[in-house]
Amino acid sequence: MARRLTPAALAGTFLLLASTAFTGAAAVPAATAAAAAGPRVVAEAPAGPRALDLTVQSPAMGRQEKVRLLLPEGWSRDAARTWPVLWLLHGGADDYTAWTRETDVERLTAGSGVLVVMPNGGRCGNYSDWWNHGAGGPPAWETFHMSEVRRILERDYRAGTRRAIAGNSMGGLGAMLYTARFPGSFRVAAAFSGYLHTLYGHRPGDDSAGWGTSLVCPGTDWRRVWGDPDDQAAIWHAHNPYDVADRLRGVRLRVASGNGRAGPLGGLPLTDPVEAAAHEHARAFTGRLRDLGVPVTARFYDGQHTWPYWRRELHSAFPDLLAALKG
Repeated sequence: MARRLTPAALAGTFLLLASTAFTGAAAVPAATAAAAAGPRVVAEAPAGPRALDLTVQSPAMGRQEKVRLLLPEGWSRDAARTWPVLWLLHGGADDYTAWTRETDVERLTAGSGVLVVMPNGGRCGNYSDWWNHGAGGPPAWETFHMSEVRRILERDYRAGTRRAIAGNSMGGLGAMLYTARFPGSFRVAAAFSGYLHTLYGHRPGDDSAGWGTSLVCPGTDWRRVWGDPDDQAAIWHAHNPYDVADRLRGVRLRVASGNGRAGPLGGLPLTDPVEAAAHEHARAFTGRLRDLGVPVTARFYDGQHTWPYWRRELHSAFPDLLAALKG
C-alpha cells in the first residue's frame, strides 16, 4: 500500500512522542506458575509517604508490569469500607512514575479520601489490546488495566466502584477510550493534550496515521497495534474516541489542549507541532460531542506539549474529578 505522509498526519504521528503499612517485597514465582494462578501482585515496595508500587504478574501482558498507588489517609487492606478511585494514565515514551515525578499529585490528593492508581501503559501501548496481525496476545494493555488491575484493586486494595480517569497525551486517548469502551466504569473522564481523533486527516491509501508507534518504539511494526487503517478499519474505528463518542453519554467530560504556541507557563519560540496536532484533535472531538448533544467542558489555551501545562490542567480538573467521585 502506498505511504503518503500528509502534513496533518505527520503532526498526528508526533503525539506519541510526548508524553499506612507497606509489606516487604515478595518472592517472584516462575512465570508459568503465576500465569496459571491468574493475575496477581508478586511484590510491593514503598515509593513515597503514601505511594506503594505493585509488581503484577500479568497473563495479559505475558510478563510483570508495574502499578503505582497513592493510598488515602486511613487506608487499610483490612478495612470494612472501600475508597473511590482516580486513575491517572501517562503519555507516550513515559511510564507509571510520570505523574508523581512531574506533578504534585501526592500533595494535591492528600486528604481527598481517594485511591489514586497510576498503571504502566507502555511507551507506545496506546491503551489497547494489540491486534498483532490477527494473532492477538501480548501486549494486551486494555485487558491488563480494565480486567486484571481493576480486579486486583477491588479484591486486595479496597478500591470501590466510584471511579474517575484522566490522562495526558497518549493517556488522554486512554482516558476517553476506556470510558467509552467500558460504559458505566467511570463517572468523569479528562484528557489533557490527548490525541482524540486517531484518524484525523486520514485518506484511503495513507497509512501514515500509525507511524508514531515506530517513532516512539524503534523496530516496532506499528500495524501490530490496530492493523492498517484501511484494511483493519473496524479496529481503528473501535479504538478512536471520535468514533465512539456517542458512548460517552452520562459521563462528565473535560478536554484541554494548547495550540502549540508558547504560553504563560513557557515554551519554545516556535509552534510545537505535537500540541498543535493535539489541538486539532481536541477541536474535532469536542465538536463531535456537541453534535451528538453530549456535554463537555473544553479548555483551549496558548501552550505546548509539556508538563507545566498538564500540571495546571490536573489542578483545574481535580474539583470536578473529586465531585464526581464523592457525589
